[in-house]
Amino acid sequence: MTHPFLESLAQEFAAANIATFRYHFPYMEQRRGAPDRPPVLVATVNAATQAARKAAPGIPLLAGGKSMGARMTSTAASQTALDEVRGLVFFGFPLHPPKQPAIKRADHLARVTIPMLFLQGTRDSLADLTLLRPIAANLASRATLHIIDTADHSFHVLKSSGQTDAEVLRELAQATSLWANSLKTSQRS
Repeated sequence: MTHPFLESLAQEFAAANIATFRYHFPYMEQRRGAPDRPPVLVATVNAATQAARKAAPGIPLLAGGKSMGARMTSTAASQTALDEVRGLVFFGFPLHPPKQPAIKRADHLARVTIPMLFLQGTRDSLADLTLLRPIAANLASRATLHIIDTADHSFHVLKSSGQTDAEVLRELAQATSLWANSLKTSQRS
């Protein structure tokens, strides 16, 4: 929750008029090294979305996360409807472990019924784009894939990209804002 990437992203969201509701998984709160078991992580996502809804009633709600937080949010949404959540946003969806390309971690995405935004870097070692692109295509209109050229899993870009990490954070926030606004438009149609 207090990772510099997430704090900087929250600032960019604020500049784009998007409020954020950040939370820790129990293992982070308790400063344990190993993540909690998936049922605990999923229950935490459910509790956080309920708390966000109560904290800001009537405001359009998106849920998501960075890396494992993204995967646990999508897992939660695949198991039960996240109350009043309009869409899911994934910052570096961890499709597979580093140097072990596979798609098993995406099996549950077919059961997610709300729109999903995948924000991925071309150098993300946890998401081979040759595997992720067809997954997003199979999810059809429920999935949007936004690619950040030369970004790694932490969204650091190569100097040769001509972008700074700060500009990438701004792009992530702006892409999320545009996508969220498109959800409002399509829901009115």
